[in-house]
Amino acid sequence: MEFVKDHEWLLKHVKDEDVRIVDCRFYLADPKKGKNHYLQSHLPGAVYFDLEQDLSGTVGNHGGRHPLPDAAVLVEKLKEAGISNDTTVIAYDDGEGAFAARFWWILQYLGHDHVFVLDGGFKNWIESHLPVTKEIPNFKRAEFRLNLRSDLLATYEEVKEAVASQNKILIDSREAKRYLGLEEPIDKKAGRIPGAINKPWMEGLRRGNYLQIPEQIQRFSDLNTNQPIIVYCGSGVTAVPNYLALKEAGFKNVKLYVGSFSDWISYEENKIETSC
Repeated sequence: MEFVKDHEWLLKHVKDEDVRIVDCRFYLADPKKGKNHYLQSHLPGAVYFDLEQDLSGTVGNHGGRHPLPDAAVLVEKLKEAGISNDTTVIAYDDGEGAFAARFWWILQYLGHDHVFVLDGGFKNWIESHLPVTKEIPNFKRAEFRLNLRSDLLATYEEVKEAVASQNKILIDSREAKRYLGLEEPIDKKAGRIPGAINKPWMEGLRRGNYLQIPEQIQRFSDLNTNQPIIVYCGSGVTAVPNYLALKEAGFKNVKLYVGSFSDWISYEENKIETSC
């Protein structure tokens, strides 16, 4: 199944009334930078959704660094952006893939089927000398029916059971040195959830573009497409490119642990593994 659209496709459909473009640019080191970049220049007709203001909820003792937003609040924002259940939505970031994928996954979780990630993001769009604008669009309010798909989400309890029974494959999507516990620049503890294997999310992209489906299939060739899989990262953002790649590669039972490692270590009793 296709979850990624290229620039050529979008250029042909950028003015279609039933197409909505969402700018998801974000920079963890400077949370305001993405919105500022949007105000300076963005794809024609694009609306802005912020990772922390729109696509994440309030951080608490548990739930991780980027918990899910309140679904009803986000649906209202989608309606104001003119996004209905029938709208084809194209999300982009600056070419990293992860922030657009976060929006892509959340929209699917809310029950929307026609959502895609723009391959290569804003960076490749600019490098291709395609049109941009400063104009902030206004759209007629749309109707969006919420239909939560809980089958896409792995709860903390489900992950804890998977660790205990080893009945699911846990994929740690972070780079190897964080997976091995050799380095941890963000979270309070270093290591991984016990039993997890490592498939770094960035290996699913090449120069900002998602690998073709045959290459994604090769990345996961050591796994059975019928195995139940849970993907995680540090806070549930960079795991989504792996989720997307697994679905494109034909894996049927894939879930995202939104709280990810930052949620796992918020429970003092949970064990972690380090090294090989």
